[in-house]
Amino acid sequence: MTDLPLKSAPKASGKLLSSGNQQSFEHLLYVLRGNPVTLLAFSMFAFLIFCAVLGPSIVPYNPLETNAANTLQPPSWAHWFGTDNVGRDVFSRVIVATRLDLSISVAAVAMSFVVGSILGAIAGFWGGWLDTILSRILDTIMAFPLFVLAMGIVAALGNTIENIIYATAIINMPFYARLVRAEVNIRRDAGFVRAAKLSGNSDIRVLAMHIFPNALPPMMVQVSLNLGWAILNAAGLSFIGLGVRPPTPEWGIMVAEGANFIVSGEWWLAVFPGLWLMMAVFTFNLLGDGLRDIVDPRKRT
Repeated sequence: MTDLPLKSAPKASGKLLSSGNQQSFEHLLYVLRGNPVTLLAFSMFAFLIFCAVLGPSIVPYNPLETNAANTLQPPSWAHWFGTDNVGRDVFSRVIVATRLDLSISVAAVAMSFVVGSILGAIAGFWGGWLDTILSRILDTIMAFPLFVLAMGIVAALGNTIENIIYATAIINMPFYARLVRAEVNIRRDAGFVRAAKLSGNSDIRVLAMHIFPNALPPMMVQVSLNLGWAILNAAGLSFIGLGVRPPTPEWGIMVAEGANFIVSGEWWLAVFPGLWLMMAVFTFNLLGDGLRDIVDPRKRT
């Protein structure tokens, strides 16, 4: 008789996990059905992910292959976005560049999210001299024009992809730190926090499991906005010559190279990479409300 509970416990645990996964999936579908704009944003995001993952394998031409016989060809059935000044297919380069730009954006935002959340949570929960020191450091970072600060960091460290990610993460970190600090500071004396402490939970567990999840909804909006800003920052650095080095396909480089040919009539060199960049930023701006609703504990009713 004593073996029965031991055998049935894993099954019960499995049922609880499957039930939780089902509820999360149903909540996701509920959010997507309830907000058509969110559904559109997730569809556009899925398209960008598809281009980033499978784009280099399905593009019709090698994005680095030059062809002197096809230089500056306008859009046609053979070259949907035309060709550039050395005969490279613009469509292939735009699609392949999606992986690099999204990788820079996601890596930089993830780094700033993690570091900023930790610093903000420490400052907001314990306060005191930690709060004072961290707040002054964040104020110093935000005192600089952020793009100029990113330019200085990349110029000092070198214009590699890793340094672009570090620079973008540094200029975005204060947004998360300040947001988390405010949310944690508001809730650290709330009733559910006191109840969790009386139940024997440590401060770190209370902060991580009870307070921080309630700070996630506004942070998701900030994440979606920062993803767009990170792409613009990387493209801007490339546009002025401090970003990714040519001939690597990157939207900012392509816009910069195409800008020299707009006056002579080769508009497609700058227009199509610019439109792709605009679509990516627009997608991330639309994602904010949907991500907030998905992670908001108050919406799971």
